[in-house]
Amino acid sequence: MTWDWNVFLTDDGSGRTYLQWMLDAWGWTLAVAGASWVVAMVVGALIGTLRTLPNSPWLVRFSNAWVELFRNIPLLVQIFIWYFVVPKVFPSMKELPSFILVVFALGFFTSARIAEQVRAGIQALPRGQRYAGLAMGFTTAQTYRYVILPMAFRIIIPPLTSESMNLLKNSSVAFAVSIAELTMFAMQAQEETSRGIEIYLAVTALYAISAFAVNRAMALVEKKLQIPGYIVAGVAGGGH
Repeated sequence: MTWDWNVFLTDDGSGRTYLQWMLDAWGWTLAVAGASWVVAMVVGALIGTLRTLPNSPWLVRFSNAWVELFRNIPLLVQIFIWYFVVPKVFPSMKELPSFILVVFALGFFTSARIAEQVRAGIQALPRGQRYAGLAMGFTTAQTYRYVILPMAFRIIIPPLTSESMNLLKNSSVAFAVSIAELTMFAMQAQEETSRGIEIYLAVTALYAISAFAVNRAMALVEKKLQIPGYIVAGVAGGGH
């Protein structure tokens, strides 16, 4: 068996090399993962917070239903629902590019998992934190904004790191709706060149580099925001 890394310097038939095609695909992978991460963090933080609100049973039920719904349906099925079903129900969404639909699907799927982590982080805090905020004259919303959530997010950075890396890897399912990301590149390039070993090794390396970069970035954030001497078993541990 001989390896031929020059395959990446050959023309793919459209005037670009396979290396350029792969780098473009890497960009799409990072774009899908990055946009989905923003959606997941915003929605996950909101849903996770709603699950801990006192005296708001309907909001708690709604947020619990959200988590159970998006957590228990396979991601690939959710992508197909967004791509094939939702535009049928809401015709105005037919104009949306598949990139946006995949971002919604992946973002909402991940939001359910982040919501669980946010809820766990909030409930790991001593109740005195909430009472102290209310005693200072804060409303419930202000207490969450200025007291509870800043502490909770610092606690859950390790599991958020793992979830961010999982989101990056889950972005590979975007190939199912023709997003030209790394997995689709690997499948098509392997068929065209018959150099599967070189293609898949290179793609694997890019996924590993991306995941490592996410891990290191989140580690820096954790180090910068770490609460000295504050450890919550089962929440702060095991992130990376």
